Amino acid sequence: MEILDLNKILIFMFFVIPGFISLKVYAVLIPSVNKTSSEQVIDAVAYSCINYAVWGLPFFYFYTNGYVDSESIIFYVYGFFLLFVFPSVNPGCLILLRKWDLVAKRLPHPTGKPWDYFFSLRLNCWVVVTLNDGSKIGGAYRGDAFASSAPEPEQIYLSEHWVVNGDGGFERSREDTLGILILSSDIRTVEFFKMTPTA
Repeated sequence: MEILDLNKILIFMFFVIPGFISLKVYAVLIPSVNKTSSEQVIDAVAYSCINYAVWGLPFFYFYTNGYVDSESIIFYVYGFFLLFVFPSVNPGCLILLRKWDLVAKRLPHPTGKPWDYFFSLRLNCWVVVTLNDGSKIGGAYRGDAFASSAPEPEQIYLSEHWVVNGDGGFERSREDTLGILILSSDIRTVEFFKMTPTA
């Protein structure tokens, strides 16, 4: 019974942990909607298999041809990389691949929402937010400004709150302001303007 339990633990380690690491790293890099536990286990097993297909086959070749044996330090170091390091690197490689023009034309963009895409660029810019009642709020998205990302609802914090004139231009910075927080339920549109280096 103990041997059976040990085998289950080893199977879990080899076919769930690498994929689980990849899923968590991917979720940090590309925010997405949370899945159920059963869906995550299936995805983890799939990612583990992909990890072994990409990084395990070269190791298997060298091992079966006698270039590396199970007593070698290389065997254990590569095993550690196969279980923990490569699964951490895979999501970044996948994201770069999906953003490559040749691949991007055939696959959907890895970032699900335009909101997340724009703010992931981390551009300094002027922002005019039109609210549901038609009024406008302007400010600078720079410094300590922040925008939420999926799966959280869209919210934006402008570190500088400016007075918007009748033409939609920025008149002056509001006095003694620490910025403004705008909730998605109040937003109709968000418009962005280039910010000159001296602004």
